[in-house]
Amino acid sequence: MMKIFKYILFLILPFLLSSCITSKDVKYMQPSESLVINEEGLIPYNIPVYRITKNDMLILNIVTTPKGDAAQFYSSLNSSTGQSTISVTGGSGSGGNAIIYFNGLRVDSKGDINVFGIGYIKAEGRTTEDIRLEIQEKVNENFQEGKSEVRLDTNGITYYILGDVETTGMTGERVAHKNTLTLSEAIAINGGLNRTIDRKNIVIHRKYPEGIKKAKIDLTREDVMNSPYYYVQNGDEIFLTTQRRALNGFGKDPIQTLISGVSVITTALSIYLLLKNL
Repeated sequence: MMKIFKYILFLILPFLLSSCITSKDVKYMQPSESLVINEEGLIPYNIPVYRITKNDMLILNIVTTPKGDAAQFYSSLNSSTGQSTISVTGGSGSGGNAIIYFNGLRVDSKGDINVFGIGYIKAEGRTTEDIRLEIQEKVNENFQEGKSEVRLDTNGITYYILGDVETTGMTGERVAHKNTLTLSEAIAINGGLNRTIDRKNIVIHRKYPEGIKKAKIDLTREDVMNSPYYYVQNGDEIFLTTQRRALNGFGKDPIQTLISGVSVITTALSIYLLLKNL
């Protein structure tokens, strides 16, 4: 009996050891020789510039002096004191704000936006700054120089986290009202990743005017900070997956691994005794 027990333990022990999740599997930003550092000892920023795509929606505000006449652009949205703000609100890629959806400047199927009083302006493939400067030139034709200011932007950075049963608390649409957002910040905002998530296999789908590009990120390596995909862009979809060793019940924590191992051994012995007594 003891001999059979030792034999079963010998067979199962390597499997139990390999099923354990180690600190290297869950620790963020571990030292990497591939990390690029400049001559000043700093990690250079590699922040990609977001370019507008079809179906994006934009926020447009035109600020004028109190006496500024903006009727040729919009209806009467002037305030009586301080300054006048003529607003068209919107949010890029956002599905959670009805006001933004119905009142925003939508990039149509041709890649254009239609600004009332100005007309159609090409938006697809351009940055918000490029579009803003063009609108500012049009507005300057109707206002004295220095008496108006065009403000154009997306509604922050909208991104989506998609996971499985282990990440139900994180899954969903998120909006960060920031100019830049790293993947580490996005994860921190959402409470962090539990130990069952495969940090070496974070998949990002990023939209470009030409289509969607897929990239894989390894958060356990510090050289991830050199990647342009380390910086979350508007419309990014972040896919989280559970490690295979955790799917079968092993590896979630040492106690659970031990309990699972004991259960396997007990079941194997029970089957052996049952067959022996037949």
